[in-house]
Amino acid sequence: MRIFSGMRPTGQLHIGNYLGALRNWKELQKKHQCIFGVVDYHGITTPFNPKTIHKDTMNLVLDYLGAGIDPKKSTLIIQSQIPEHTELAWILGTLTSLGELERMTQFKEKAKQHKKDVNAGLFSYPILMAADILLYKTNLVPVGEDQVQHVELTRTLARKFNNKFSNVFPLPNVQLVKTGARIMSLTDPTKKMSKTGDESIGLNDSPVLIRQKIKTAVTDSGKEIKYDLKKKPGISNLLTIYHLFSGKSIADLEKKYKDKGYGEFKKDLAEAIIKGLKPFQEKRKKYQKNPKLVKKILTQGHKKAQKTAQATMKEVKQKIGLI
Repeated sequence: MRIFSGMRPTGQLHIGNYLGALRNWKELQKKHQCIFGVVDYHGITTPFNPKTIHKDTMNLVLDYLGAGIDPKKSTLIIQSQIPEHTELAWILGTLTSLGELERMTQFKEKAKQHKKDVNAGLFSYPILMAADILLYKTNLVPVGEDQVQHVELTRTLARKFNNKFSNVFPLPNVQLVKTGARIMSLTDPTKKMSKTGDESIGLNDSPVLIRQKIKTAVTDSGKEIKYDLKKKPGISNLLTIYHLFSGKSIADLEKKYKDKGYGEFKKDLAEAIIKGLKPFQEKRKKYQKNPKLVKKILTQGHKKAQKTAQATMKEVKQKIGLI
């Protein structure tokens, strides 16, 4: 089974990205043929800094490697370095109706966030994502709930192409990632954790910074440490994080801190996060100190992925009569 997934290089990854995606990718590569991409073309659909995007891209590559993505098991690529992604996106765009794109809820949300920069690339983002997936004849796509609609469009476009021309693309299925996918903001537990400020724990945050952020994280009225999303969203979010990093059940954590205050709970939580991120941070530093190895890994990944991409594009062009 072939798997494709990727992330945009738009800021430092946080523990929600790690718990919800990277740890899952690490497990998937043990049994499946995986391609993991830094999707930098997607990253330029919203405001970005041209002076830092390459650095951000390489930092994301280091995050993948630090999280345990094994170049001997998985193929690691940078999207913009494989032109077949955009080539296939153009062809798929001729099969995509405006109505299908207008129904994309993420476009509506992004358009509200970036009212002064609602561009055509942001609108056609799902087509490029479909090309990312179909280019490698992907069978399974691990995504969060916010990306399910895009994978459904990918299936629709694959079906359209197959029916109109010939069976080329398998219909990819969704692997809905739940673990860590709903890690909430430390400052507003009603919103998902994002990549900015004190509301998130960055994967490369120092122990001192992690302790400070957890210490100031929003809790709830009362002193009871109990999981209740409606009445105690703050402590429920922290319990979820503690559970995922420690491996202890939420019920066991509730029992352990039954007669203890938020202070002791937060102190122990911070140490659990620091301990949980230590292997990632140490491995990442090793790769960071060896840029020649990282370049070699990317070169090998691109060579392998492009071979598949070129074969797919040749088949696609033959089917639609371009060659």
